Amino acid sequence: MSFADGWAAINLEMPSRVPRTEYSVASHWQVVSRVTGIDVDEKSPAELRTRASRAFIKAWNFDFQWSTLISGGVFGDFRTRMGHAVYAAGGVDYNNVISCPFTDPEQVLDFDPWEAYGKRDRATLVQNFEKHYQANRDAYPDAVNMTGIYVTCISGLIDIFGWEMLLAGAGTDSERFGEMTNRYASWIQQYFDALAASDVPVVMIHDDIVWTSGAIFHPDWYRKYVFPNYHKYFAPLRESGKKIMFSSDGCYTEFIDDIAAAGIHGFVMEPTTDMAYIAEKYGKTHAFVGNADTRILLSGTKQDIYNEVKRCMDIGKKCPGFFMAVGNHIPSNTPVDSVLYYNDVYEEMSKR
Repeated sequence: MSFADGWAAINLEMPSRVPRTEYSVASHWQVVSRVTGIDVDEKSPAELRTRASRAFIKAWNFDFQWSTLISGGVFGDFRTRMGHAVYAAGGVDYNNVISCPFTDPEQVLDFDPWEAYGKRDRATLVQNFEKHYQANRDAYPDAVNMTGIYVTCISGLIDIFGWEMLLAGAGTDSERFGEMTNRYASWIQQYFDALAASDVPVVMIHDDIVWTSGAIFHPDWYRKYVFPNYHKYFAPLRESGKKIMFSSDGCYTEFIDDIAAAGIHGFVMEPTTDMAYIAEKYGKTHAFVGNADTRILLSGTKQDIYNEVKRCMDIGKKCPGFFMAVGNHIPSNTPVDSVLYYNDVYEEMSKR
């Protein structure tokens, strides 16, 4: 059973097969149609798209369903709009709306989220987390489900300020920028406290703390202003007995030890983060999810794809909490035959 394998891996009880998850491929409609036999595309009615996606996820036997509830919407209208490039099939996600309520770095450095957004009602937050978790369970009953927080720290600041003002503020005065980060952390803590109080066994904590090339800010700055707040965030989650999965885009290799020390139970990563290091140091104590490179599915040969799956399996298969995934998504422009071959190779190698 898919849930049984996923739950075993989360709890470091090695299942007989390597469990898996994927991102975006359930809306790669050509792949979904080939796998499920359902004639569906981006113009199909929403009900049909939902049914087809769920049928695909069941057919591919997802053991773990990535999900968060708290994203940029909690900031209301007082946030930056950065638009969105075409990613989804048919370009349905394109958005050219760009605006920013901040015009000067001093406004960034003086920003107080308590003043801007106010206090939240804890009982309502708890209820919302539990409803979201239950809705996920209803939608994906065969997988380990979760709820969680997307705008943990750096991702929250990116959403509020946008990249230009974020970097201008950090570059103007890194210490004041750190003090503002602490104010943000104290505000978002109310969501972590509510998440801890909710009846949810697994939570996803997302924070894009780095770029593809590595740290955005000096590593010392993270260790002064980001990771101490992680300890505060995660303490009530651990005390409530929850499994904490941490996810970041980009290369966070230099911060793996800091993130582990903050109290997480599992790592979710893109291919640029060193999964071999995680497996070597934390493979017996932590779950981890990854980290095949989608660029190989996009333009590689069958041999390239085979070698990439083998690379991941050679690293993770000996570890009880390893989940296979293409770490940086399988978007709709990926050749269908490459996606299907990737799955064939995964299934071939997944048996322990």
